[in-house]
Amino acid sequence: MQPEELSFVTLVAHASLLVQLVMALLLGISIASWTAIFRKWFQLRDASRATDRFEADFWKDHDLGALFEQLREGKRESGSLARIFEAGMAEFLKTRQQKPGDVPAMLDGARRSMRAAYQREMDQLEAQLAFLASAGSVSPYIGLFGTVWGIMHAFRGLANVQQATLASVAPGIAEALVATAIGLFAAIPAVVAYNRFAHDADRLSTRFDTFIDEFLNILQRRAH
Repeated sequence: MQPEELSFVTLVAHASLLVQLVMALLLGISIASWTAIFRKWFQLRDASRATDRFEADFWKDHDLGALFEQLREGKRESGSLARIFEAGMAEFLKTRQQKPGDVPAMLDGARRSMRAAYQREMDQLEAQLAFLASAGSVSPYIGLFGTVWGIMHAFRGLANVQQATLASVAPGIAEALVATAIGLFAAIPAVVAYNRFAHDADRLSTRFDTFIDEFLNILQRRAH
């Protein structure tokens, strides 16, 4: 059974003020990281599923005009890829009315419009990834700072002790090491989540790029 004087709560309560502030900061980073992790997980999961559904509808529906109208009227569930398609199709139809017969202008307008929509969607999908990367890289150093300061504080307390023993120095060192443990607790999930979410965002980015190229080929054939 864990001694009362070395329990986690007691170690935190007996730590120096600066170390307690470091622990509180790390706890706040950990809470913010887990909040971002759950939000990003749901967002990327929903984006992937919406992309799957739209690709299935796109390739089985030969009437792209009807698909476009259904998206604009809200009759079909929208998603990142659907919004990219909608932006390109809207610009293509607009340019065809303004410059009939000018195929390069139609395709260039559709391409630029889809690229702009693509960038907006990727900005949303990649939001908060930078925070997770920062939390994963900085948290261990913040915890290490708290540990170093706590150990310094513990050894300063031994100046007034005539005979230093392990029993007298152990509580102070244990209090300091809690900061490192909390720093790792905040950093590890953030790093793992960042790597996973960055991979998922890259996969969606590749799918969006491929769709844009394929859709432009379809528009080119239809424009002629």
